[in-house]
Amino acid sequence: MTFLGLYGFGWNDYESEVLPAYNALLGGHVWQFLTLAPAYGGSLELRAPFALLPGLWGGGEVAVYQAVSMSCLVAAAVFAVWLCAQMRGPGHSRLARATALGLCVANPVTLYALQLGHAEELLGAVLSVAAVLAAQRGRIGWTGVLLGLAVVNKQWALLAVGPVLVALPAHRGRALLIAGAVAIGFYVPLVLPAVLAGNGVGGAAVAGAGSSTIFQPWQLWWFLGSHSHLVRDAFGVVKVGYRTPPAWIGSLVHPLILALAVPATMLAARRRSDALLLLAFLFALRSALDTWDTVYYPLPFLLALLAWETLHRRRPPALSLLASVTVWLLFIVVPERVSADTQAAVFALVAVPTLVALACALYASPAFTGRVLARTRRAPAATGGPAPSRALASKPISTV
Repeated sequence: MTFLGLYGFGWNDYESEVLPAYNALLGGHVWQFLTLAPAYGGSLELRAPFALLPGLWGGGEVAVYQAVSMSCLVAAAVFAVWLCAQMRGPGHSRLARATALGLCVANPVTLYALQLGHAEELLGAVLSVAAVLAAQRGRIGWTGVLLGLAVVNKQWALLAVGPVLVALPAHRGRALLIAGAVAIGFYVPLVLPAVLAGNGVGGAAVAGAGSSTIFQPWQLWWFLGSHSHLVRDAFGVVKVGYRTPPAWIGSLVHPLILALAVPATMLAARRRSDALLLLAFLFALRSALDTWDTVYYPLPFLLALLAWETLHRRRPPALSLLASVTVWLLFIVVPERVSADTQAAVFALVAVPTLVALACALYASPAFTGRVLARTRRAPAATGGPAPSRALASKPISTV
């Protein structure tokens, strides 16, 4: 994956967003590093030790780029090994474990995230899923640390707060305090330059929900845009058929996604839904509603779906494999063949049913589940077989 995706950065976001900050850090200018850090400056802090490693053998800028990106791949590899180890117990086949391993470390969506200079998306996905898994196992300390690091890495990880609270059996406040302490410890240095310069606390490193003119066809707001102006990319090339967003949408979308996560989490908690599936649903919702949506945005959804599917079903993770291939088709293959409006229509035809299916699985009616259970109970009597024991029949079953 390093060979395929980390061969250079002259055409991606790393050169303009990350390289100046890391060059300042390697030159010994820590304050300038904090000043130049982008909106996801916390991720640069997390990976700063890896940026220093190439200095041991005289590596240049490309070596630094590879080192800070490979740290994210290492996190995915560790998660893959843990996931496959968990799959050995319930009797998953070797094919199922191999598929899960491949989707973790060699996902085509991960490859494009690397090529576009955003390996931190993979790290954030792993940390968010790991936080929910730790919460399900009652590891309060680890839950707080992992959740805090996920939010430090990128602010969209705030969507994992709800699933963590749903998964935790107790001591939720303690876990949130730990996560908050971790996040504050990383964000305080990032806001200090703006505060001391008299610019307030809204520096680049904390401006995650600000307005923006980024407007991609792979989101559900697309047809509210206008064709009245030409749209150019970062290199000045005209994007044929692209729309400009309405003026109000830039400052609305990110807060709206976080706001929608609150009732979604409350309903999931009331119905005692699975926290991993809630996490996958919220990440899918973010991808569908975010006007910035691009190929690596669904990566957290894919890893959350993979974790849920492999830990709850004894078969190869076909849904996760299908979702990964679909994302690749929507964001890479389809744009080469159709207009931007058609891309948006195809995206909506896939995204809306996916969200509906996830919501139905997540919020399945207890009454419906009871009817299914009642039919299961009657089936043995109708066929002359033994009826299930009362103790077994009284056990609750998952609504997923």
